[in-house]
Amino acid sequence: MSGDTVREYLREVEQWRTQRLAQLRAPEGWLSYTGSGRLKTGAYRVGSAAANDVVLPSGPAELGFLQVDRDGEAMFTAGSRAGARINGEPLERAVLVPGVAHVNEASRVQVGDSEFYLVRTGSILGWRYRDPQSPRRLAFTAIEHFPVDPKWNVSAQWRPFPAPKQAVLLTSIGTPLPAVVPGEAVFEVNGRSYHLQPVLDEAAPASRRLFFLLSDRTSGRETYGGARYLYAAMPTDGVVQLDFNRAENPPCAFTPHVVCPIAPAINRLDLAVTAGEKFQYLPQ
Repeated sequence: MSGDTVREYLREVEQWRTQRLAQLRAPEGWLSYTGSGRLKTGAYRVGSAAANDVVLPSGPAELGFLQVDRDGEAMFTAGSRAGARINGEPLERAVLVPGVAHVNEASRVQVGDSEFYLVRTGSILGWRYRDPQSPRRLAFTAIEHFPVDPKWNVSAQWRPFPAPKQAVLLTSIGTPLPAVVPGEAVFEVNGRSYHLQPVLDEAAPASRRLFFLLSDRTSGRETYGGARYLYAAMPTDGVVQLDFNRAENPPCAFTPHVVCPIAPAINRLDLAVTAGEKFQYLPQ
């Protein structure tokens, strides 16, 4: 790269970092997740008071009463003084539809800016609580990175499969997650060849991005152990650009209250990728 090209590239990476930090610190970002748990068939008192079956980290002492039937239907009855809403309207009693990744949105019980809702991951039913006033979110000011190095912006050869492969990823709680693998990217670092297999980015199907879940020799030491995520544009003329300077931590690195897919064994690189986001311990 020429000097001007390098400077322009550094500006682009810095701009990406700024946008990434803004997304994390947004009221609806990952840092706003403050509570979670699993649910089985049964009845649950929900609220911030310690006597509840589902104890929320903040909000009304008695948010309401949740009944989960054997068929998985969840009926929620709001507490009379909770001030709960659903779809912007006062809530008395409603069926809560669990959110399923890339399938449907959850019914959200709102109290002020906070939300209580249900999620289904595989066969596991759970609850989540979001609070934009989370101390973790309000105190978070920066993401730690390796220094930007243009050598980690790698042009990889794209090898498409004759037909996309059906695969199963594992999540951070061990549940299966179906995925589609369209091919593999092959690249060299210091004269040695490596390959990574992406899945199609189901979170943004219109963009047709490739989604790489990878781990390497820095994982569990300088970077998050489960995976780092790298997004790439679809290949052009048989080449896919892997900019490891934009390798990012998964949501699980910022909050324990979400579930993330982890790197498959085939994407565990025997290489120290000293680029992108580092893992940092956050205050509880």
